[in-house]
Amino acid sequence: MGHSARLLWEDLLIPGSFEYHRPASLSEAVALLGRLDSDARLIAGGHSLIPMMKLRLAMPTHLVDLAGVAELKGARLEGGEIVIGAMTTQREIIMSGVLAEHAPILRETAEVIADPQVRYVGTIGGNVANGDPGNDMPALMMALGASYVLSGPGGERRVPARDYYLSPYETAAQPGEVLAAIRVPKPPAGHGWAYEKLKRKVGDYATAAAAVILTVSGGRIASCAIGLTNVGGTALFASEAAAATVGTALDPPTLARAAAAATAIASPAEDGRGSAEYRAKMAGVMTARALKRAFARAAS
Repeated sequence: MGHSARLLWEDLLIPGSFEYHRPASLSEAVALLGRLDSDARLIAGGHSLIPMMKLRLAMPTHLVDLAGVAELKGARLEGGEIVIGAMTTQREIIMSGVLAEHAPILRETAEVIADPQVRYVGTIGGNVANGDPGNDMPALMMALGASYVLSGPGGERRVPARDYYLSPYETAAQPGEVLAAIRVPKPPAGHGWAYEKLKRKVGDYATAAAAVILTVSGGRIASCAIGLTNVGGTALFASEAAAATVGTALDPPTLARAAAAATAIASPAEDGRGSAEYRAKMAGVMTARALKRAFARAAS
């Protein structure tokens, strides 16, 4: 069967039967999850879960739709943090004045997720919550030092993004918990940022991508954080690659060391995007490109 025919067949597949629930508040959603069986699943934009349901790779008996929970939408400043509701769409991320002023890399990343139709419905919470290694926002959240606010039967807790992803589609969220918000430390004024994504076509997952957040003092990098997308079983925090740049003016040897360190931690699968060796190499290339752009922005 040809590729186009296979895609058409998959588009026609129908999910298994399930009961649909649409809570009006976060507390109602948490209570629903507590009452329902372990096969209940949350749905935000649906762009990860629905295709899996159509292929019968996920067969929830209950679907809890968060689209009606207004308190989970919007972005605001709260002290030294940016708080983003989990149901804020990628389009709303792009249009947010708060984010454009204080964390413009969020807009830059959202603009390369899927396509405009998806971005109108797809949510930032859905992008970070389920541990899909191909999603763009998890690596960015690692670079930003973000934490996730999880609400459950026992109350609310925070989990750093760098500790949240355990293995493909396995996270630190406990049964019955809802990822309600993302809290991002407000980057300092004058910081540099960049998200570099290599992909085959519009709407595709990354072949490899890198997020960089850095600061510059006296012409040299004072701090740096790097996250990598879709080159491992989870998003990767490239601490050694970032450390290689600190104290430097980002000369070519430094870029080469950082790229090599990023390549070294990458362990992508071979797929239609390229061989494992090629994709690991591209993790280093994207890291170098993102570092150069972020450094130029901070220095300007």
